[in-house]
Amino acid sequence: MFQRLFGRERHANRAITEALYAQIVAAARQTIFYSDWNVPDTPLGRFEMLSLHMFLFQHRLRGESGAATELAQVLIDEFFLDVEHSLRELGIGDVGVPKRMKKLAKMFYGRTAAYDDALERDDREALAAALARNVRPDADAWAQAPLLAAYVADTSRQLAAQPAGSIVSGTVVFPLAKPA
Repeated sequence: MFQRLFGRERHANRAITEALYAQIVAAARQTIFYSDWNVPDTPLGRFEMLSLHMFLFQHRLRGESGAATELAQVLIDEFFLDVEHSLRELGIGDVGVPKRMKKLAKMFYGRTAAYDDALERDDREALAAALARNVRPDADAWAQAPLLAAYVADTSRQLAAQPAGSIVSGTVVFPLAKPA
């Protein structure tokens, strides 16, 4: 028991978690999203892209069992810890953090439900509409939404082709977004 909690296995699991989370973050920070596809390069815009990539990771592991299920939960926990840390870095105090975390969690799960539904139905228009509604709520029309929807659908397919064993070992490969 102590070996598992405090020994090498715990450190190996932490290394896997950190490696996967870093890969998810790197995918969400692809420059093309902000420079070419007009995603706002703001804390909320970055939250949207990180949420989207976390959704894609979770979507890939859905239906898996054992270590993959545990890993999916650990990565969600890591995501929300990172979001909380970011709020604190933005100057939100101890009193305001729980309220904002509750709101951001609700936003995350609402978005994932919309994205999941559109992906399951293979409905690119619905996916583009959900992305536009969430990523660019300030814009009447967001011309790049179909590009992001195509990226999401392609990424979902590519992630589905990756073996769960590889992901559980710490490697997930997100495709690079391509210019229009």
